[in-house]
Amino acid sequence: MNLIQATVNNFLPAKRKATPSGWTSFNAVCCTHNGENADTRKRGGIMFNNDGFQYHCFNCNFKAGWTPGKLLSKNTKNLFTWLGVPQSEIAQMNLHALKSKEDIPKPEKILNFDLEDRPLPEDCLSVKDWIEAGCEDEEFVAVIQYIYDRGFTLDDYNWCWSAANGYKDRLILPFYFEGRTVGWTGRKIKDGKPKYLTTTQPGTLFNLDAQTDDKKYVIVVEGQFDALACGGVAVMHNDPNEVQAARLNKLGREVIVVPDRDKAGSVMLKSALENHWSVSLPDWGPDVKDVNDAMLKFGKIYVLATILEYRESNEIKIQLLKKKLENINDN
Repeated sequence: MNLIQATVNNFLPAKRKATPSGWTSFNAVCCTHNGENADTRKRGGIMFNNDGFQYHCFNCNFKAGWTPGKLLSKNTKNLFTWLGVPQSEIAQMNLHALKSKEDIPKPEKILNFDLEDRPLPEDCLSVKDWIEAGCEDEEFVAVIQYIYDRGFTLDDYNWCWSAANGYKDRLILPFYFEGRTVGWTGRKIKDGKPKYLTTTQPGTLFNLDAQTDDKKYVIVVEGQFDALACGGVAVMHNDPNEVQAARLNKLGREVIVVPDRDKAGSVMLKSALENHWSVSLPDWGPDVKDVNDAMLKFGKIYVLATILEYRESNEIKIQLLKKKLENINDN
């Protein structure tokens, strides 16, 4: 028996009996503490198994117990007290339970890295294919103009467009994984909601295939256009999930998180701290909210240079940057 089992066994009432099913029964010590009359019919039972124990009163229905890897519950501590165990020994058992919890290895969580192929919207082709086909649709022309207005050229990505109703006023950005299309997002190019129509899968990272082996860093941002502006990857929200974080760590290079300049950006820094990633918050001015804004203002080369210049890996300094973003809307 371990310490907890042995201590409990030593303090059991002297008048007890073993049952064929493995229980030891005695007058329950819990009933008067739970609004019932004192037990005189041996309706309290305890069973020791698997290095732990379980207790059940068949009168007041009180339950308690312990197994290795678990902490002592309130009910279990009460049971010890009612059995007459001194508080000093209960404290020792509490330490034993804590140590047993630390000693039991946590099972490794199995993450699913598989991504299924996903089709693009109906009547969707690359922008270059539409141009070669001689498409003169006004909404298609507006999509091309939108690409240039965001500071990009037609060669910067495999931009797509759909002639289907509901998509004609959207720029389609496919998501690729190992060369396969695994999702897409359609960005509305004019006012209206929803701004984005997206088909994605848990763990998808936009622009992951562009992170070739010759790159020393991987820059992590929130939005797709930000990723294209700096050659990084987008998590497409402000809190990378477990699979996204694992994918980034699996690249085996320095991860640099560049958050948006708003309160929500502080959540990205929380993930950076949890994963021991670097953070960069360049001084691009108050009118720059994200990486795409910075590229429009300064150009891609300057943006990349300042991201590397301002990168920070010290956890205390990252905490200060996180606090700065948390308070950014309070001024």
